[in-house]
Amino acid sequence: MDKKRGGTIRVGIGGWAYEPWRGSFYPEKHPQKRELEYASRKLTSIEINSTYYSPQKPATFARWHEETPDDFVFSVKAPRYVTNRRILADAGATIERFLAGGLTELKHKLGPINWQFMPGKAFDAADFEAFLRLLPREVDGLALRHAVEVRHDSFQTPEFIALARQYEVAVVVGADSGHPLIADVTAPFVYARLMGTRQGVDLGYPAAALELWARRAKTWAQGAAPDDLPRLAPGLPRGGKRDVYVYVIGGNKVVNPLAAMSLIERVA
Repeated sequence: MDKKRGGTIRVGIGGWAYEPWRGSFYPEKHPQKRELEYASRKLTSIEINSTYYSPQKPATFARWHEETPDDFVFSVKAPRYVTNRRILADAGATIERFLAGGLTELKHKLGPINWQFMPGKAFDAADFEAFLRLLPREVDGLALRHAVEVRHDSFQTPEFIALARQYEVAVVVGADSGHPLIADVTAPFVYARLMGTRQGVDLGYPAAALELWARRAKTWAQGAAPDDLPRLAPGLPRGGKRDVYVYVIGGNKVVNPLAAMSLIERVA
């Protein structure tokens, strides 16, 4: 997107190694070891999911950096052992271990970190603020952007939005899922996950739905907020244009790359 008109909009999928994509997204007999290279030239971002389940080696992050175009950006899901705990204020050591584990090998291609919480994790204002205080603004000179993906109804309160804005942490817009949809803008960027692709629809979403999400992404990028999404608190954070990260993830996963590529065309 033209940065004179708004922030940069990046669109992608979750991960890149998925067998049903071979022959549908990836060409027949395309080498598996070159799937990231291919995907990163069709999409503008990818959310790395493997980091949620197990640590990756610094050499692995470095290889991912080398295999992708210079203007490509990854988002990274933080490890579940950080967020899946009773007392979030005790997560400091595990956060530090994750951030020191080679993540900076992505260099300028490191986008937001998604701290995803279990659906049963309820909002405790004091403990959640203690967690937000643990999230550093930079590591080894590399600026960090943080997003929190909360999935319990108790987070649907203006108090949560105020905390996220205070610490400039984005609240993930988790759309078309069974989890609460919280669409308040709380940070200098927006992070959305579209989880409603379905079978029987060529691009996973009808054309009208793709057009709608493209318009919403452009509105966010221009520094405003879509008036057709629910908000828990009035106003917007200070600042103008915003970068926007949109991932088509979950749902009928086999068509997610096609939906993402269609969105890229629509926001161009």
